[in-house]
Amino acid sequence: MTNIFSLEEHRTDVKKEVIGGMTTFITMAYIIFVNPNILGATGMDRGALITVTCLASFIGTVIAALWVNVPFAMAPGMGLNAFFTYTLVIGRGLTWEQALGVTFLSGVVFLIFAFLGVREKVVDAIPITLRLSMSAGIGLFITFIGLQNLGLVVPNPATMIGLGPMSTQIVLGLTGLFIITVLEIKKIKGSMLVGILATTTLGMFVGVVDIPESIISMPPSIAPIAFKLDIMGALQVASIGPIFSLMFVDLFESIGTIMACAIEADMVDKKGRINKIGRLLEADAAATTVGALLGTSTTTCYIEAASGISSGARTGLASLVTGGLFFLAMFFTPVIGIVPAFATAPALIVVGVYMFKNIKDIDFHDFEVAIPAFITIVLMPLTYSMSTGLCFGFISYIIITTIAGDRRKIKPTMWVIGILSVVSLMAH
Repeated sequence: MTNIFSLEEHRTDVKKEVIGGMTTFITMAYIIFVNPNILGATGMDRGALITVTCLASFIGTVIAALWVNVPFAMAPGMGLNAFFTYTLVIGRGLTWEQALGVTFLSGVVFLIFAFLGVREKVVDAIPITLRLSMSAGIGLFITFIGLQNLGLVVPNPATMIGLGPMSTQIVLGLTGLFIITVLEIKKIKGSMLVGILATTTLGMFVGVVDIPESIISMPPSIAPIAFKLDIMGALQVASIGPIFSLMFVDLFESIGTIMACAIEADMVDKKGRINKIGRLLEADAAATTVGALLGTSTTTCYIEAASGISSGARTGLASLVTGGLFFLAMFFTPVIGIVPAFATAPALIVVGVYMFKNIKDIDFHDFEVAIPAFITIVLMPLTYSMSTGLCFGFISYIIITTIAGDRRKIKPTMWVIGILSVVSLMAH
């Protein structure tokens, strides 16, 4: 292990890497419970989704371990799975097979962009305020979904949405949210996993959650969803916008995560350049294409890897440990399968808070940047579509910046993005 992962060169050892890998797994294991609940709303087989979530996380993380030799972890991304379910399937009326096709194609385009070096031009073209608003809007959208899954927010014929009737599930869910919040304040790792398990356990005691018949079993078959993607069905004009929107979200989420984790892992040189970022983005895109083939939404880097890095992880050995634990998790499906939506809802709300907090870096006193940012943030939850929010944000930025006489600020790539946004909205 010392030779394969260059442990001495990275000033680490096997013990630190194992502890770091386990820490990363504990902090991001909540995705095993949350992802099947979100994607299951499309009609996909939930048992198969549990297995595929673990498999995609295992494969993506192992790619980061062996190909790039970094202590990063990958899994189906939060926000990206919501895009899959609520924008592509429920919002645009695609079948989940077509949505998998869109995910696969976005991964292929991302991979091509990564190899050709186009990604830097895309990142450079979109102003930082729109990148921040993209994250904040997705956070607000995820929180809205969490509140719906909790039953706290329900449809109302008079006001469109309203407060749901108080129930045992809502009380249990709010208790879970309180538990996660306290643990986060105390900076205890794995807070969301603890909150989900505690809420589920309380549900068993009050009789609203079934007690599992066993703890360990063979993983459910992935046959109901694996290799069922409909690529030809995804190759339509209406899918152009979603494909690029999905790629944009994945690109900026990946870069933001990689930057945060790289700083923590001392992977940034004196000029601020991140070592191995090219290969990391290629690994991210490769993981997405593999995940789509298996039957899940976009697989991407997880910020939770920073917890393992802070525990001492510096190489791919830690990722190998994290990936191995995801593989073992497949055999605990009986326990994972009983976790209800109201138990995972608090995790969605907390993830939304984390994604929304960067809004403080947007200058809302400058209307030239404030209006496009605000439109992006607000339209994502209100239209129940991330791509719609992105499209209006890009278009409004181009129009307002041009009217303000700052047309030179708009990069050529941004004009292309704007045209694609218009095409997407027209085909909606």
